[in-house]
Amino acid sequence: QVQLVESGGGLVQPGGSLRLSCAASGFIFSRYAMRWYRQAPGKERELVAGITSAGGSTYYSDSVKGRFTMSRDNAKNTVYLQMNSLKPEDTAVYYCNGVRLGFADDYWGQGTQVTVSS
Repeated sequence: QVQLVESGGGLVQPGGSLRLSCAASGFIFSRYAMRWYRQAPGKERELVAGITSAGGSTYYSDSVKGRFTMSRDNAKNTVYLQMNSLKPEDTAVYYCNGVRLGFADDYWGQGTQVTVSS
C-alpha cells in the first residue's frame, strides 16, 4: 500500500521557520522524483519545489527561491522541505507528491497545514 505521510506543519510567526517531512512507503522511493505543492484557500494548487530521484537537482518556484530548501534521504525514504523567512502568503496546505518520470505513477499525501501569522 502506497503511503506518503507529511508532518511538521503548524503555526509560525512571520520570519520564522518550519521543516516539513514526508515519509514514503509502499513503493521504491529512490526511483521517484518528489515534489512539494501547496494550496491556499480559494487558490489553485501550486508547485513549490521538486527534487530528482537521486537528489542531484532541485527546482524552486520564484515565490520561495532563496527561502525554502528541499532535500531527501533515500535511506530513510523521506523528503524534507526546510522553510525559512516565512511570510503570511506562505500559508497553505502543503502536499507531498511522488512521480516516476515516464510512468503513470503519481502519489499524493494527505497534506499538512502551514499557517504564518502574528
